[in-house]
Amino acid sequence: MQALPHGVGGDAPSTRAPKPDEIEEANDGARGRILSTAYDLFCRHGVQAIGIDRIVAEARVAKMTLYRHFRSKDGLVVAVLDLREELWINRWVIAESRRRAQTPRGRLLVIFEMFDDWFRRADYEGCLFNNTLLEDHDPASPVRLASIVKRSRVLAFLRSLAEEAGARDPETLARQWQMLMSGAMIAGAEGDVDAAQRARDVGSLLLGRELPPE
Repeated sequence: MQALPHGVGGDAPSTRAPKPDEIEEANDGARGRILSTAYDLFCRHGVQAIGIDRIVAEARVAKMTLYRHFRSKDGLVVAVLDLREELWINRWVIAESRRRAQTPRGRLLVIFEMFDDWFRRADYEGCLFNNTLLEDHDPASPVRLASIVKRSRVLAFLRSLAEEAGARDPETLARQWQMLMSGAMIAGAEGDVDAAQRARDVGSLLLGRELPPE
């Protein structure tokens, strides 16, 4: 299998989603430290494994300070998901795919080139939206509902690319593409560093069936 092209490597923004300290909100005093700390811990260890005591200890704030900014742990998790949306969806998946490719077909495929870079990083953390959704089985949970909303925004972006590319059924293609993305991220978390390449191969076949000839 031919290797996918890589970005410039190292810590360059083109090889990964930005980190929380790279946006202004995460540098906003105690709230920013709490949010940045929780973001890192939740991404690396999951939401259920991390308690408030660990967050306040690592953020170096009082528990009362955390609850002054976030009314509950669920409120903090939702704020982290909002931050992840800005960093991962808006500033990485959408912005970087547009930078790397000029056509909607190319932007769909280049997502897996970006994932290929991401999966090969030692700090690959998986998808926080998928992880929180799978951890929380309460249909009324604000965390579960927020995770579903974030995934729907990824789907909306994919649907827009499918529409621009002239797909026969943009909704179906977008959902199939999101399934490929989710499956690749899970395989990457299992240690399959070639998962993005495999997903891109399947995606190429899918585009050949669903899109008009170039």
